[in-house]
Amino acid sequence: MITIKVLRFDPEKDEKPYYKEYEIEKTEQMKVLDALTAINDKYNENISFRSSCRAGQCGSCSLKINGSGALACKSEINDGDIIEPLDLPIIKDLIVNREIYDDKAASMDLELNIPESNRLNLDLKPEELEDTKKVRTCIECYSCLSSCPVVKDFGDEYAGPYFMRYLSKFEFDPRNDNERLNQIIEEGVYDCTSCRKCEEVCPKNIKIYGKAIEKLRSIITNNDLGPLDAHKNINRMVRETNRSVSYPKEGLSFIEEVNKDKDPSKKSKYALFTGCMVDYRLQKVGHALLDVLKANDIDIDVPEGQVCCGSPLIRTGQTDLIQNLVDTNKEVFKDYDTVVTICAGCGATLKNDHPEYGSNLNVQDISEFLVDKLDVSKMKELDKTVTWHDPCHLARGQNIREEPRRILNMIPGLKFNEMDNPAKCCGAGGGVKSAKPEIAMTLAKDRVNEIKETDAEAVISICPFCQRNIQDALDEEGLENIHVINLIELLQEAYAE
Repeated sequence: MITIKVLRFDPEKDEKPYYKEYEIEKTEQMKVLDALTAINDKYNENISFRSSCRAGQCGSCSLKINGSGALACKSEINDGDIIEPLDLPIIKDLIVNREIYDDKAASMDLELNIPESNRLNLDLKPEELEDTKKVRTCIECYSCLSSCPVVKDFGDEYAGPYFMRYLSKFEFDPRNDNERLNQIIEEGVYDCTSCRKCEEVCPKNIKIYGKAIEKLRSIITNNDLGPLDAHKNINRMVRETNRSVSYPKEGLSFIEEVNKDKDPSKKSKYALFTGCMVDYRLQKVGHALLDVLKANDIDIDVPEGQVCCGSPLIRTGQTDLIQNLVDTNKEVFKDYDTVVTICAGCGATLKNDHPEYGSNLNVQDISEFLVDKLDVSKMKELDKTVTWHDPCHLARGQNIREEPRRILNMIPGLKFNEMDNPAKCCGAGGGVKSAKPEIAMTLAKDRVNEIKETDAEAVISICPFCQRNIQDALDEEGLENIHVINLIELLQEAYAE
């Protein structure tokens, strides 16, 4: 038997929506659609919901499962699931009025405009339509819109992933004669945090961020309509220094500190990719890692000559420098068996983006690397209550969720309380923190509300940008007593003598 909650609302008799629990017998591979039918049959209920093809082809049965958009016909039901309608006006129960989005699509003139002079010359090669084919399989279920954290709070400013994909379909089509780039900017293409939640929930597996939004930003830049002023400085920094942040005002960079007394004849099979933040700003995280590795008898090199992975540039559409960065790092790390990253964004970029530029290094996030190498017998007890924040570029960008939790559960004495939605975007990514700070802060405060519910005294993560943004929100909310700590620093504390 399983218990599920369904949001009910009949405007003819209910003042407001309410949740109702139901207990049903779960059959093998039972879908949400089957569960709703079973509830109606068992309890003589009349829960209203849409369904049509029952094959994931029409999008009519879309709703929210545990806060994320999904198709009821394709999603398996599980004990404790919460079923809600999409974030649109409710007609009854799980049926919503989609006219808001339909009307918006109509007002945006979303159609292919082929000049009369070209209508007889449409003999296009397959490769000329490759980009537009990647974003054409949408079934208009609107799951992405109901899952987008920015649309939730800034829907008047940001059209959202569905409409960005829709606009890209025509912008990428070589037959199209409409000038859409200014329209795309006005609809908020730079408001996206690159969290990839839209890709995670898309039933047709459309890479909305990577193949639509990110590419649109690049086209905008190539047409001298972007990037935003806050992002131009990143390009300048990388162009001048090969780093996206400025050199330390005092002392040396982490790489310089590590290598000043290093014996060049000693080589490890492992190499650390520091990323710009750890090298120039968060040297303490780098030194914490060295302490943890030493405690576990693991040698690692921190090669000189490594440069920015290019993530801030790729995310903001500034791709002109990427090939040189990729080639430089490929040469620096070519003789190592494994390249270890301690920044979720760097790891996702090295794994997902660099292969498109000809580099296929064996890259592991530090949690992947350490999870089966840690000597628990050397750890001391930590009397601390913590929660874990999944960086978007770790959970969705690298599909890494289990390993950090396994590590947390290894630490003696540590109390680990999960948030209800640990992989919820904090708002720091996609260039939003620098160019749209109000969006970043709003999403981070949403994150803080869930952190408070865990009674944790520390939030553990492994992304410098998430750490900074969440800490800013904690401070803003007067919760300076809760600290955001890198997973490696927590391990350093556990291994400290």
